[in-house]
Amino acid sequence: MNLKDFNYKTFIPVRFGDLNAFGVVNNDVFLTYFEIAHSGYWKHITRWQSKSKGIIIGKAELNYLKPVTFNDELYAYVRTSRVGNCSFEVEYILTIKKNADEEICTTGKTTCIFYDFEKGKPAHLPELQRNKMIAFEALAV
Repeated sequence: MNLKDFNYKTFIPVRFGDLNAFGVVNNDVFLTYFEIAHSGYWKHITRWQSKSKGIIIGKAELNYLKPVTFNDELYAYVRTSRVGNCSFEVEYILTIKKNADEEICTTGKTTCIFYDFEKGKPAHLPELQRNKMIAFEALAV
């Protein structure tokens, strides 16, 4: 993954409660960081507005490259890399700002499923939001 391929970036606050006994962010917190990042992305890009349908995560992948500590200035890059009829894939890069540079500390990917909670099954992505993701990322579909 290359930072230049990402059109959305957001700051992620590292909270004291995110740390383990060794003073580094606990592994399970990184999915929360991804959630914070993709929630901001979706609000910014797609403006989801459904009370009976929503997004569930079908699959999550994480690659830990270096630890994150409390004093680190953490940023998340988010992009939609594939859009299907009922699902889409989102890629993430977490970076630590070091002076003028950024060091990649974690990468990951989630498979997101648009889900109808009333019917208890996947649903087709709304055309408006699907098209917004495709346009924002300039995806070939």
